[in-house]
Amino acid sequence: MNSILKRVVFALKKYKMLKEGDNLAVAVSGGKDSLVLLFSLAKIRQYFNLNFTINAITLDMCFNNSPSDFSNIKAFCNTLGLPYFIKITNLWDIIFIKRKEKSPCSLCSKMRKGILNEVALTLGCNKIALGHHMDDAVETIFMNIIYNNRLSCFSPVTYLSNKKITMIRPLVFCKESQISNIATKFNLPVKKNECKEDKKTKRQKIKDVLNFIEEKTQEGFKDNFFKSFLKSGLDGW
Repeated sequence: MNSILKRVVFALKKYKMLKEGDNLAVAVSGGKDSLVLLFSLAKIRQYFNLNFTINAITLDMCFNNSPSDFSNIKAFCNTLGLPYFIKITNLWDIIFIKRKEKSPCSLCSKMRKGILNEVALTLGCNKIALGHHMDDAVETIFMNIIYNNRLSCFSPVTYLSNKKITMIRPLVFCKESQISNIATKFNLPVKKNECKEDKKTKRQKIKDVLNFIEEKTQEGFKDNFFKSFLKSGLDGW
């Protein structure tokens, strides 16, 4: 756990992600990344002299037009002493039934971010924490090169001027393998992804290729690529 906390604290300090009095919304999908993010921020608030508020927010996609069970995550938030909010949405119905999207990920991501922003603002939050990690950053760079013909990636900190809210990504220096280990070690209530497109996306294809290179060709490839990327001077990093 100390390794994850050190990397999170490093990101928080390097990019000045949090300040005294911030009202933070943490996007909690139920996956390992968002749960480890929530767990880490709760620990940091407990052990470090920084006063900020944490609100856990879940957007219920209502797969098959039925609300999902997030009772285990609610219980987890209770153990951390954190308020937990579930926003019921009709995203599954809009994306898969009404629009019948063949490539739904982009639209789903945009709609979820829009709803998340509105919920966070309703709660008086000025910042939203997302669970993107180092592997996500590397995959995003390759996706943009291959599919969009450009070198770009999400930023550790992004200010949305139209909403007057800031997005932060405290896990950007954490490896996915480290996050998985923490989720297993502390028995976090990871919820299975119910989306029918899970493991079928372009991102998954890129992930599989990068993992093959890492495991079969060059150990440490993703770590080395990420370090090289940090030296590139890309805006926001």
